[in-house]
Amino acid sequence: MKHKRLPTILRYTAIILSSLVMIVPFATALMNSLKTYKEYTAVPPKWIPEIFQWSNYAEVLKLGNIGGYTLNSFTVALLSVIGALLSCSMVGYAFARLRFPLKNALFVMVLGTMMIPPVVIIIPHFIIFNKLHLLDTLTPLWVIEWLAQPFGIFLMRQAFMNIPKEYEESAKLEGCNPIQVYWRIFMPMARPTLATLAIFTFMGKWNEILTPVIYLTSNDKFTLPIGILSLGGQWFGNEQLMVAAALLSLVPILIVFLFAEKYFVQNHSASGIK
Repeated sequence: MKHKRLPTILRYTAIILSSLVMIVPFATALMNSLKTYKEYTAVPPKWIPEIFQWSNYAEVLKLGNIGGYTLNSFTVALLSVIGALLSCSMVGYAFARLRFPLKNALFVMVLGTMMIPPVVIIIPHFIIFNKLHLLDTLTPLWVIEWLAQPFGIFLMRQAFMNIPKEYEESAKLEGCNPIQVYWRIFMPMARPTLATLAIFTFMGKWNEILTPVIYLTSNDKFTLPIGILSLGGQWFGNEQLMVAAALLSLVPILIVFLFAEKYFVQNHSASGIK
């Protein structure tokens, strides 16, 4: 009996230790955001403040254009999610269910593009957006997602291939064309995968720093991450406020994850069912 309990104990120990690795930095950041500047810079470090400075979060909202930065980030993230769900699901459906010449070869080429570092294509993208007079606008930050990215295509293709053919055949007998089959049958059945793709896309766009720095120059167009960084001078002597701002920027991601968590878990649970 003891031998059977040992693997369980080891698994729970590993889970607890890995959880601490993730929780401790977050808890430390939370405590730092509630300190005074003197406590924040104290040596040796003072882990828990004497008085929680909740007013730090109110001060963050007064500095700069945090509301505008948040709105810009939300706009970019929302349009990116919509574009990714539509474009990747359509292309994934085509690779999974439709028949056309060189389908497998084209899919291999799509997967091959995943090995290209994103930094390599920044210059061509910059030239294209410059020719289209889209620099210093939010458009370059979200329009790429409407062109179907390889990871999303792969994710949706695998989800559609796991749907039994009987559903598709029944829909065709009822007179549905391929577009109707895609929209009425496959999309509802792929909700867990769609939620997974939405979470990854939202997180990636919300936290993105490199492309906004390249494409944006006007302060009122900044997204939240680079907006916070642009206020570096105002944080001098109040660096604990920057920590508070960084934590505030995580709130939308947590909200999105909580709403989509059910479908996200369903997707991973279903993937283990044979």
